[in-house]
Amino acid sequence: MMVRSIDIISFIKHLGNAILNSYGMLFFSKNRIFAFLILLVSFITPFAAACGLVAVAISLIAAEMLGFNRSQTADGLLTYSVLLFGLGFASNFEFGTAFSILLVVGSLLTLFLSTVLNAILNKRGLPALSLAFIISTALIILASKSFDGIGLTHRQVYWYNETYAIGGSKLVDLISWIENWNIPEYISGFFRSMSAILFQVNIASGIILTIGLFVYSRIAFLLMVYGYAVALLFSYTMGSAGFLGFYNMGTNFMLVAVALGGFYIIPSIRSFLWVLVLVPIAYLMVSGMGNLMLKIGVPLFSLPFCLTVILFLYMLGLRKTPLKLALTPIQYYSPEENLYRFVNGKERLLNLYYLPLQLPFLGEWVVSQGYDGSMTHKGDWSKALDFVILDSEMKTFRLPGNLPEHFHCYNKPVLCPADGIVDEIIDHVEDNEIGGNNTLQNWGNSIVIKHAEGLYSKLSHLKKHSFKTTKGAFVKKGEIIALCGNSGRSPEPHVHFQVQRTPYVGSKTLHYPISYFVSRDEHNLTFSNFTIPKEGSFISNIETNSQLVKAFNFQPGFIMTVEAPGFKAEEWEVFTTNYNETYFHCKAQNTYAYFVNNGTVFYFTNYFGKKDTLLYLFYQTAYKVLLSSERPLTIKDYFPVNSFVSIPFKWIQDLLAPFYLFIRLRYESTVAVNTNQIGAGQQVVQSYQIQELLWKNIQKTEASIIIENGNITEFNFISKDRKTNAICSI
Repeated sequence: MMVRSIDIISFIKHLGNAILNSYGMLFFSKNRIFAFLILLVSFITPFAAACGLVAVAISLIAAEMLGFNRSQTADGLLTYSVLLFGLGFASNFEFGTAFSILLVVGSLLTLFLSTVLNAILNKRGLPALSLAFIISTALIILASKSFDGIGLTHRQVYWYNETYAIGGSKLVDLISWIENWNIPEYISGFFRSMSAILFQVNIASGIILTIGLFVYSRIAFLLMVYGYAVALLFSYTMGSAGFLGFYNMGTNFMLVAVALGGFYIIPSIRSFLWVLVLVPIAYLMVSGMGNLMLKIGVPLFSLPFCLTVILFLYMLGLRKTPLKLALTPIQYYSPEENLYRFVNGKERLLNLYYLPLQLPFLGEWVVSQGYDGSMTHKGDWSKALDFVILDSEMKTFRLPGNLPEHFHCYNKPVLCPADGIVDEIIDHVEDNEIGGNNTLQNWGNSIVIKHAEGLYSKLSHLKKHSFKTTKGAFVKKGEIIALCGNSGRSPEPHVHFQVQRTPYVGSKTLHYPISYFVSRDEHNLTFSNFTIPKEGSFISNIETNSQLVKAFNFQPGFIMTVEAPGFKAEEWEVFTTNYNETYFHCKAQNTYAYFVNNGTVFYFTNYFGKKDTLLYLFYQTAYKVLLSSERPLTIKDYFPVNSFVSIPFKWIQDLLAPFYLFIRLRYESTVAVNTNQIGAGQQVVQSYQIQELLWKNIQKTEASIIIENGNITEFNFISKDRKTNAICSI
């Protein structure tokens, strides 16, 4: 009995969430407050609203009985077509026994169609949108012509009577007062078009929905207005202003602008420009197809919207390169969230697409010839690097400098840049005399290592008989594989390094970055990540700190308890997804923080949940940490723009975000080692979170992480109005 009660309570919670998401999806939203507002506004016409609500509830109960996983119905994607069916059916047919039966049957038919259409189209990365609603409603309208038990209603004409039934004369007077406002027709038309998405035509509903939409998403609001304006302009230009209905404006034109201007496509100046073309295309569909549908007595509904969106997205999916009009890679159900995370990820997470390669040597060397070098790095073999060692006098050799042994890099170990299998070794070429060249055996002694399918590295001009491995052997990153020599086309000792797609010694080169390294110029040390070392730069690999590596080695199952004054105690546990993404989860606060630890750098990739939590403070504090304390290096990064910006600035930025980002949130961190009197070391990660407004720093917070004996013992976060000291325990 207890188990059954728990199951019922769990289903009721699921039912509530799924119903709200069904309403939110009418405007591409998962914001529950906005969804609840949409639900409330729908009850201005209570009968249609009740039928929509009942239709969704019926479909969700049916899905549960059929054994669907709740995750399939929770987001509202399968059931928002059912909601539209309930609203549309009740707005057009008179209530009665036949009506009730058809409401149930039609709701289930819409659910079945929605499930199948989503399964078919989602395989191609396409949304089913409201196609299920259109098909099921059209079938019932055609079938109803044979039924005497159901007829059309005039409810939409006399909707004031229904409104009076739920709100009395005061509500009717309020709505009537708003209806009689002396505002331009094109403004009142916008609000009526907004309400038409819920099968209403009143200004009051449109105003409430517009306010809710603006609070939920400034970009979606902007696109709604933009789509409306484009449709009006096209209509007047074509000389058909009288043809437009509010339903077509809202459902077929304004929602096209939102869907393709900023939801399924990352909002940008290019997406806005394409809306100038796509809305007229939808208009042509409304005009042309509407005449055909009238002949069979079936409304067009949102079919032009569905066709325009699906056709354009399908066409974009056929491109070889995405260029500047980018499809939304991960859907966060917010144009702002989609945009900011996309921009942030494009800048900082490109390294996830690369297999990390390190520099193939120990200590500090110099790039004597870089990509497109003036000496030998030409044409198809231009993307290569040559390395030598310089002394304090900027010389590559000690006097007299006439033998290979006089050169500082000669006989030095050459390292494997990444794990792989040795595909080829050439080990019979003699070293040249200084100044000589062996152009017949151009590459000299070389090794080709396969790291992945289509990804090989090659090291050349190595010393004869110095190889520490054999063909076919597995080699690990950082393992010594040979010694630097002077074989092949090499007038003096150096190491030649290149990345290539094929396994041959003479293969063409591939532009490919080095994962992490330190660059040094005359005055500064710079941390570089996933970039190409510049010619003439002094570079070296990152030497990690074992205590830092241990402290940030959060494996699945790891649990840390965190306490701080003014906060509820939190317990963070580490989990891994099916896609091998690792994250912290705080069950009490229902927060998630996704992170990556590649052995050199620890960094967060995403955060979901409330922002007044200790996990969010830790996310800001340890956003990106270099696991090295060898040298005082500053590591820099950027947060998504919407991470912690106050509302006035945030809303202004949201409206301008598709065109220009004037706010940036910079992150900086350094690692220092404090040694006490008995010689025990304490690592301190010092970080800063800096708001930039038009490239000027306007706000700065400070944070630190204390690490002792390989464990994080505390972290501190100091903002303008609060100082937090969080104690961590395992």
